Amino acid sequence: MARRDRVKIRLAALLTSDRGSVSVEAALGMSSLVIVLIALVGAIATLGSYLAAVDTAGAAARSVAIGLEFEPTRGTIATSEAGGLMTVTATIPAPLGEVSATAVFPQEAP
Repeated sequence: MARRDRVKIRLAALLTSDRGSVSVEAALGMSSLVIVLIALVGAIATLGSYLAAVDTAGAAARSVAIGLEFEPTRGTIATSEAGGLMTVTATIPAPLGEVSATAVFPQEAP
């Protein structure tokens, strides 16, 4: 019985002790910071892809408006013409999905 009492006392001491709680809190805090950092890097990379989509749409709209073919380095473009205006929508893959941008340029006469 004495051994059983010692085990109960030791178990009760372990369950009510704060020992090791700092390590657990630090692990949870660090993992939260890592997740936020990964989300931030993904958001910045997606913003960079959006800027690339804006540049691609503008360059494609200018090229198509003067009658030249345009092949984007990445992504796809869709062109349409209405009322003398060339509208180009560029879609580029990004880390957090796809981003697209639209540019309009007046069509030049040959």
